[in-house]
Amino acid sequence: MHDQDFDRAQRLIRRLREQLPRPTRRDVIRAAFAFSAAGIAASLLPRPARAYGLETPRFTGYPFTLGVASGYPRADGVSLWTRLAPEPLHADGGMVPDMIHVGWEVARDEQFADVVRKGAARAVPELAHSVHVDVRDLEPGRWYWYRFTCGDEVSPIGRTRTAEARGSRPDRLRFAVASCQHYEQAYFSAHRHLLDENLDLMFFVGDYIYESNWGDNLVRRHVGPEADTLERYRVRHAQYKTDADLQRLHAALPWAFTWDDHEVENDYAGDQSENLDPSFLLRRAAAYQAFFEHMPVPLTMRPKANEMRIYDTLDYGDLARFYLVDNRQYRAPQVCPDPYKGGGSTDVLPSQCPQVNDPSRSMLGAAQERWLEQRFAASRAQWNVIAQQTIFSRFGSRHDDEMSAWTDGWDGYPATRERLLTALRTHHVRNPMILGGDIHATVVANVHREAGNPQSAKVAAEFCGTSLASQGWTEDMFNPRLPQNPHVQFGNTTKRGYIAFDIDRRGCDARLRVLEDEKRRDSGISTMASFRVEDGKAGVTKV
Repeated sequence: MHDQDFDRAQRLIRRLREQLPRPTRRDVIRAAFAFSAAGIAASLLPRPARAYGLETPRFTGYPFTLGVASGYPRADGVSLWTRLAPEPLHADGGMVPDMIHVGWEVARDEQFADVVRKGAARAVPELAHSVHVDVRDLEPGRWYWYRFTCGDEVSPIGRTRTAEARGSRPDRLRFAVASCQHYEQAYFSAHRHLLDENLDLMFFVGDYIYESNWGDNLVRRHVGPEADTLERYRVRHAQYKTDADLQRLHAALPWAFTWDDHEVENDYAGDQSENLDPSFLLRRAAAYQAFFEHMPVPLTMRPKANEMRIYDTLDYGDLARFYLVDNRQYRAPQVCPDPYKGGGSTDVLPSQCPQVNDPSRSMLGAAQERWLEQRFAASRAQWNVIAQQTIFSRFGSRHDDEMSAWTDGWDGYPATRERLLTALRTHHVRNPMILGGDIHATVVANVHREAGNPQSAKVAAEFCGTSLASQGWTEDMFNPRLPQNPHVQFGNTTKRGYIAFDIDRRGCDARLRVLEDEKRRDSGISTMASFRVEDGKAGVTKV
């Protein structure tokens, strides 16, 4: 960029700021890039943030208050994230409405003596000055360190790990699954203990934030009323990210996600809200955008045309394939809803609500069902792990000779469940395991070919984890269901925590890790029960 081009750009920027107190993005971009084609090409080269010839940003405070994160590891790279927010509990993060360049570096060592990739990304107000970088050309199966810079400010250092290469034979993989972290109802001390698990990968399978304010014996409070606009969702996400334990875990290893209802609204289904709000799609679009702005997801997941595709697969050599499944965005509305609300979930008897068994209704949508079966058919992995939102096995309560069906879960979409199980058998998928959350209780179960028949062949193992922080069912509501569902090998609703997994060539070990007291920041943790899935043998065994 020539000196005269730079001077011209700066004059335009100053004139815009004098005339327009809040310049539009188009104005700022036109001023900042009023230089020759050669200057444009040069500006795209990876350089430190201050080398772009723009003014050093002025912040009202430290801009990296929300920390750093990585996600969606591939054999050749990973997605990195941060957001500039010196005042994180303001909707604009305390930022001026300007585009800002943020530098990034990836190194083989924590001291950054061996930097292997670097560049700069644009943080724009339209995306809350969030930064997403899809780094490629890294080595497979190894740890890296990364950081961001902006002006004179430097972010915390994050650590991440790439996946093993296609065709490789890794011996071992450690991961964990968690869900349902209501900020008001408990501290996130479980994340502090997850740091000690020596994990390669973290899965969060829904209800990362809660849009609403509720619960008993609250330990802290959300800022503001229920989140239902883009500004309020941004504040809600930012408040969760200010939690120190959550930030540290994000900075320690890569994550992958699926979502459930509370990232948007309780019990929504596809394009329908619980209360049949006619403007619901506007709310959903705002929630999806805020989710993208605050998660270390690939740039390809940016919402488009009121959709945000998050279903995906992650491969670790020939050891494991993970399927991230979206049960919310494409599902048919729940049948037989509460007439007062018009939508949402109920517990019904199929004889009184035969629509439950309608084979045309899908929990995943036709396109995602086809994608999932295609990915099953192409898998050569020894372990195939489906990460989705809620309990997969039947978990109703008996009324005379009939089992109830909760219409928000897989019991409310039995035809979709049957099609998924058929696809697993048809394509001879090896060692399938199903992970879930949502119900604020732990359920470990054998998945049978016929959901209501424990005498039928076992097809898979299921681990539905308890909530990380959200309050659970009462025991008098939960415990009577256990003997009524004999495929369930273990159930508990009293404890909060997560499930840690260790898979190798011989089997998979799962430990149910539970907090002593989720209402204390310094809570200890213990293993409530342990289970094993043997290679080549469907189902779980308590150890």
